[in-house]
Amino acid sequence: MTLIERYKKPTPKFFRTLRNIGIALATAGGAIIAAPIALPATLVTIATYVTVAGTVATAVSQAVTADNTSASAKAKKEESPEAKK
Repeated sequence: MTLIERYKKPTPKFFRTLRNIGIALATAGGAIIAAPIALPATLVTIATYVTVAGTVATAVSQAVTADNTSASAKAKKEESPEAKK
């Protein structure tokens, strides 16, 4: 499976939610980093980590796909009563 094929497949609901949370974290962290006022260095450092964590969570969540491949179809076929005959 190529990267493009992976990104075109559907994403499971849990990972869509996680992706949206990651986007929100990255946005909030970026807004704090880019604030035009002087902020304590600790707050800027925390915002940097939040931005990185949100970006990573978003990227990983987007890359996860639902497993509808032949492996899951094979497992279902093995469980079916017709396959036992």
